[in-house]
This record gives sequence, structure tokens and C-alpha cells, in this order.
Amino acid sequence: MSLENNAQATVQQKQAKPQQAAGDIQFTVSASPHIRCDETISHIMWQVNLALAPAAIFAIFYFGVPALINMVVGMVSAVICEYVWERAMGKENTAFDGSACLTGLLMAMSMSPVLPAYMVAIGSFIAIVIAKQSMGGLGFNIFNPAHIGRAALMVSWPVAMTTWTSMQTAAVDAVTSATPLNILKMQGYDALVQTFGSQAEMYKAMLLGTRNGSLGETSTILLLLGGLYLIYRGYVGWHVPVCMIATVGVLTWAFGGAHGLFTGDPIFHMMAGGLIIGAFFMATDMVTIPITFKGQIIFAVGAGAITVLIRLVGGYPEGVCYSILLMNAVTPLIDRLVKPRILGSGGKK
Repeated sequence: MSLENNAQATVQQKQAKPQQAAGDIQFTVSASPHIRCDETISHIMWQVNLALAPAAIFAIFYFGVPALINMVVGMVSAVICEYVWERAMGKENTAFDGSACLTGLLMAMSMSPVLPAYMVAIGSFIAIVIAKQSMGGLGFNIFNPAHIGRAALMVSWPVAMTTWTSMQTAAVDAVTSATPLNILKMQGYDALVQTFGSQAEMYKAMLLGTRNGSLGETSTILLLLGGLYLIYRGYVGWHVPVCMIATVGVLTWAFGGAHGLFTGDPIFHMMAGGLIIGAFFMATDMVTIPITFKGQIIFAVGAGAITVLIRLVGGYPEGVCYSILLMNAVTPLIDRLVKPRILGSGGKK
């Protein structure tokens, strides 16, 4: 009887071993997301800098040495400000990860090529120290730092910020002494077309960049190529720039004409001012934009609508900078109102 009991106990132990072995397996549980990749913040930031390089090089070729000086001053001063601040605060130094350099470059490209270099440096200080680092650094800033720097300079030195050229050269002549949006605002669309000779020549100048404006307002085609590169690499989504630019095009076509509804020129407005660089390189800022796809569309449409409102109704000829900043301010509200559907909730949020 005892042998029988021992045999039965042995069988039970053998059957229990696989279950016990399975229970001994340890699983590592971590917070989502679980997708891993080799991309780093530094690599992404330098790729965005690279995407801006063709338009920046063209601006140097077209506007000359002043453009080069302002871009170098913008980038160097932004990196120095971030380095000094983080050292003073005892924080991990991120001055060379490309984000400060990108902020300085974007800010310089949103300004006049003949703006005094010390103003560009002040703008970099405001963008890095006040708009970025005072809020906790990269990932915590509410507003786009480059646009905060530009807006602060616009309030402080409005004349200098709206002085586009002080020289007469083959590239920048008397015909282009004002930006196309300034001419449109002050003299009307017919005078704008006459300035370029014809509508076709105007479109050509806007596309290639042979016109006056800030460093990032000139070559539409090179900015588009840079933006498409970012979309191809997956760093930005197509829907934000497309929705923002399309909103500007539709609304200016409907309300921007001098001869009633649907007589405006959407092609001009989509290539004019800082819309292209703003839509591809600033409105897509992953820190200051809503999280969800639907929220980002609301952000882009809102920014486009405010841009048109400022251009057509406001006293300032351009509105991209302020439209993006205003939408940055309501991004937390958009994130609260537009939430992803909870899995298994039956459609309820």
C-alpha cells in the first residue's frame, strides 16, 4: 500500500514540475509605449537643421553677407545661452543636441536680413532662456521659442524688424524694397502684380525666392523640399502643414479678393510670407502641438484661419507668427477636449 502511495506521489510531483517551472518565469513589465527605435532627440534635431539648410544657403546667396551673419549669430548665441543657463542651474547640458541651434536658425530666418546682429542675439536669449529654459527646457515649453523671440523683437524694435533692405543690388533692387504682403496691404493686388510685371512673374519669384522678405520667406520650393524630407523621414506628419496651408488658400480665395467672394488669389497667399516655413517647421513642433491626430488638425486649421484674419483684417500684413503662438496657448485645451477613445468603451471617451 505504501509503495502504491509513493508511486502516486512521484507521478503527482512529475506532473507538477512543468507547472512550477512555468510559474518560475519572470516577466518584465514596463510603461508603454513599448516600441523601441534608434532615433534620438539629437539626431532628429540635426535632421531638421539639415532640412532647413538648402533654404538657408539660398538666403545667403540672395541677400549676401548680412544673412550669413544673422544666421550664425542666431545659432551661436542660442547655443551659448542654453549652455550658460544649464551650467548655472546645475542641469544636464543639452546645448549641443541641435535643438538650441535649430531655435536660433529658425528665429534668424524669420527676420529681416539687415536686422542688426545684436538684436538677433537678444532674440536668441529671449527664445532660449525665457521661452524654453524658464519653463523647464526642451519638452516643457508651451510656446514655440523661435516665434517668442521674433514676437518680442517685433514689439521692441518694430521699425528695424520691418526694414527689409538698405542696399541696391542686382538681387535686391528698388522693386523689391517692400515685401509682397506689404505691397498688397498698402497698395492692393493690382499694384502688387504690376510690381513684378505680371502674375506669372510674381508666381515665379515667389516660388524660386527672388523677392524680398525675411530669410525664411523667400524660396518656397526649397522650403517645400525640406518639409517633404521631414515627412519622408517620419519626423512630422503631412496633415499639419497641408491643413494649415490649405486653410489659408481656401479662406483667402473666398474672402481675399477686392471684387467680392471667391475672387482672391490663393496661390499668392500660400507662397507669401512665412507660411511655408511656419507650417512645416514651426507648427509641427512636437512639443507645442496637440497630441492626437484630430487635435493637430484643429490646431493647423485654427492657425491657418488666424493667419488669414490678421492678413486681411488686421493692421499687420503677416500673421503666421502670432497665429501659431495663439494656437500654442490653446493646445492644452485642445488636448483636454479631443481625447482618444478608450479601448472597449463602446465609443465613449
